[in-house]
Amino acid sequence: MAFTTNNGRTQTSLAEINITPLVDVVLVLLVIFMLAAPVLQSGIEVAVPKTRTVQEITIPRLVVTITRDQEVYLGDQPINVHDLAYQIRRNGSDPGKQEVYLRADEHVPFGAFASVMDAVKQAGVTNISIVTQPLEGKTEGTK
Repeated sequence: MAFTTNNGRTQTSLAEINITPLVDVVLVLLVIFMLAAPVLQSGIEVAVPKTRTVQEITIPRLVVTITRDQEVYLGDQPINVHDLAYQIRRNGSDPGKQEVYLRADEHVPFGAFASVMDAVKQAGVTNISIVTQPLEGKTEGTK
């Protein structure tokens, strides 16, 4: 399509789309998602104790978490400690063969830790592992 300017010249219109702003916006969105993804996956923030002997969790298991404020979570869902045994039994698998990982903040009092451990044992679970982080340096017993 052609048009005439005020000084009598004929010019054609620019029919191409400039994609540079589109690429800029897409790159900014990509950076935002890259920064936000680890935060979304982290779940419940707990500072677990550090130990020398650590085994890496490779298979998804049932995780019970106790936060610094003594809030109890089954997976990512908050739960009352008195309902914990019922919810674990309701999970569907045989509690005697089920493995439960217990994550507790290092500042949680032993009484709160013991009551959650007791609730898990009341569900019939005998295989309970305590989640820790490795100390800096060489770790023993890692798979």
